[in-house]
Amino acid sequence: MISAGSSGPTRVADVRRSGEMAERLAGLVPGGNHTYAKGADQYPSNAPGVIARGAGSHVWDADGNQYIEYGMGLRAVTLGHAYPAVIEAVSAALALGTNFTRPSALELECAEAFLGVITGADMVKFTKDGSTANTAALRLARAYTGREMVAICADHPFYSYDDWYIATTTMDGGIPSGVRSQTVQFSYNDLASVRALFDAHPDRIAAVFLEPSRMEEPAPGFLEELKTLCHERGAVLVFDEMITGFRWNIGGAQREYGVTPDLSTFGKALANGFSLSALCGKRELMRLGSRERSVDNVFLLSTTHGAESTALAAAIRTIEIYRSEPVVAHLHRQGDRLARGVRDAARARGLSRAFDVAGRACNLIYITRGPDGRPSQPYRTLFMQELVRRGILAPSFVVSYSHSDDDIDRTIEAVDGALAVYAEALANGTESYLEGPPTRVVFDHR
Repeated sequence: MISAGSSGPTRVADVRRSGEMAERLAGLVPGGNHTYAKGADQYPSNAPGVIARGAGSHVWDADGNQYIEYGMGLRAVTLGHAYPAVIEAVSAALALGTNFTRPSALELECAEAFLGVITGADMVKFTKDGSTANTAALRLARAYTGREMVAICADHPFYSYDDWYIATTTMDGGIPSGVRSQTVQFSYNDLASVRALFDAHPDRIAAVFLEPSRMEEPAPGFLEELKTLCHERGAVLVFDEMITGFRWNIGGAQREYGVTPDLSTFGKALANGFSLSALCGKRELMRLGSRERSVDNVFLLSTTHGAESTALAAAIRTIEIYRSEPVVAHLHRQGDRLARGVRDAARARGLSRAFDVAGRACNLIYITRGPDGRPSQPYRTLFMQELVRRGILAPSFVVSYSHSDDDIDRTIEAVDGALAVYAEALANGTESYLEGPPTRVVFDHR
């Protein structure tokens, strides 16, 4: 068994039970997982195949091996795994029933709590994942404008598993060929590229989608000018805040940057890993799906489990914790501490050009480059493999409220050990160091 954060001599963990369970899962579930980013081809061969439990910033695989985890459920678990206050709230709600034939009192309480922090929105509709929330936003925009096309920021990796977005990727099997022509792409921080789309498709673009921030900050005036341009050209501005929401600021990146979109979508941090996402925005758009008037004909979001009580209870408690405790400050402090330590380790190993971290402190990724200076999946795989050997499970360096100073210190030590192997591989190639095949990207953009 390995313990989290060991950075000296490493041991090969016994992951036979995890591996056997992963194989059985792959025989029953396409890809062996329910989210491509969790697939076996995204991790080195020594990574745990199945996670059995988590607590705070740590997880245990089915063989009992313990790891300090980063990424935290694809950025959904911002407070920590099995966070006691959230679990307590969920348990209390669970005892009262989970789903009824009319709205529950929790739907009102959660809507009021959510709109109490996302102050630029008038109404909210809850659902289970970000894809359906973004597709619903597009449907509203199309109904509101009478247009069909959508412009998306090509620098941001994912908006929806629905056809309108996936048609723009290399994973477009099963999608009618004509769908792709309805989606056009622009570049982040490049207002001219957006203007060019409006010029090329006059009076046809219904909505402009982007994350308000991702790996780089918005250039001064970019978001404000983008909003003005959208309104001048009759399009709806939509912020995808699945990641930025609550991590950047409790009021979302829209509050952080002082720009309120027409519509925005939230998820990930909203319920600390429980399944809940939200579409919110201006009343004049949102009401199109309300049936308040006979002309309201948008079938917006109608899901049996969209407002089941446990997820709403989790969101209410999570919002309370964000409002009463320094969660956002902690995420930034620990992320900054980790970034500085990792960069120091890379510099000491002479790897500053080959390895680096990027992004806002609360949402860090790492960049692995080969001898040619280009991003490399084999070197990414090797780095993850060596972290796993040292008790760190890290597809990214995204921290949670539960990551302690000791977690960060032990991670930096493990990174230093992993980078020692990385330096050798730069000189000799990865072939003699990798235990299995390199990881793969899920898709590329067309």
